[in-house]
Amino acid sequence: MRAWRFYAFGDMRLDEIPVPALIPRHVLVEPLCVQPSVTEAQLAQGIPTLAYDRIQRRLEREAPIGLFGHEFCARIVEVGPDVHGYRVGDRVAARAKLPCGACPLCQSERSHLCRRGPVIGFDQPGCFSELALLPEIALVKVDDAISDSEAACLQSLSDSVAAVETAEVGIGDSVVVLGQGSMGLECLQIARTRGAGQLITVDVRDEACEISRQLGADHALNATKCDPVATILDLTGGNGADIVFECAGGSPKQGLAGSGTLRQAIDAVRSGGKIIGVSWFGAPLELDVDRMRERSLRYLFPDISTQAHLEFTVRLMASGRVNMGPTIRHILHGLESVPEAFEITAHKGKYQAINPAQVMMKRPA
Repeated sequence: MRAWRFYAFGDMRLDEIPVPALIPRHVLVEPLCVQPSVTEAQLAQGIPTLAYDRIQRRLEREAPIGLFGHEFCARIVEVGPDVHGYRVGDRVAARAKLPCGACPLCQSERSHLCRRGPVIGFDQPGCFSELALLPEIALVKVDDAISDSEAACLQSLSDSVAAVETAEVGIGDSVVVLGQGSMGLECLQIARTRGAGQLITVDVRDEACEISRQLGADHALNATKCDPVATILDLTGGNGADIVFECAGGSPKQGLAGSGTLRQAIDAVRSGGKIIGVSWFGAPLELDVDRMRERSLRYLFPDISTQAHLEFTVRLMASGRVNMGPTIRHILHGLESVPEAFEITAHKGKYQAINPAQVMMKRPA
């Protein structure tokens, strides 16, 4: 089969490799639609972010290797021994982070807290290939009401579900979402389903602000045209928001906001309020902890996305309560177009992208 493999950072090649052998509790799938995550787009170029050291070690020791491709929709073509609940023809998506099955947390029925297990696309190949081998434990069936394109967003959306759950949004809470990329727009919509009151979003692109309004924001602020913190304080009667989701931070090399939006989050949240850290920054940060302590701020990080989160996410999307359609602007065709999808995802502003670029793995007839 053909598969994209990395020889080094910035060096990906379409190779002919053997079809992976089917093993117990795994299925062989045909990827239908795959998108690189923003994190993967950064790592592909060697930009430090989540799992950078792990990927660097693997490239140094094991290259060429299959990497990335954990956000996908695929169809099962073969079922391995001891697989229950899935059959040939089922469309599936998957969660990326898996329990190891052997640590004290896993052995005490707390596997949802495990961080020792493999990550699809990082520790084992994802779906940038004609066929892929996936563990049953990662999978969820895709509802017929969900398109292949929408289903490729399920993994990211399940992480946003976990983020909003961590925030414990209360009925009528004022919510700010900094950054209106895919996860920011997801957090916006999910917070709305949880009973949020005033919803305020911030981005630096007019197209992102417009989509934000379409998807339920009461106020979508363009930070290049106003002082977002001052405006948020004004809209909340001088108090600040009850909850701020920080979804914009990260490497400025790829159009992200560095750490400036985290400082804005601290200024925009009310005393005693909560900041939910969704972004990956790729480097240590300096924070005014005394100021955060004096204001009794809660700086929280999302729980890991579990099988329950993913199953709920399928129902959320199938019911129409969350709409990813307006965010999907770039759909490419054919396995050969994967590098172009990485390029668009790495430079969203240049290409006016919101969601990562998607690849329909088969070209239309």
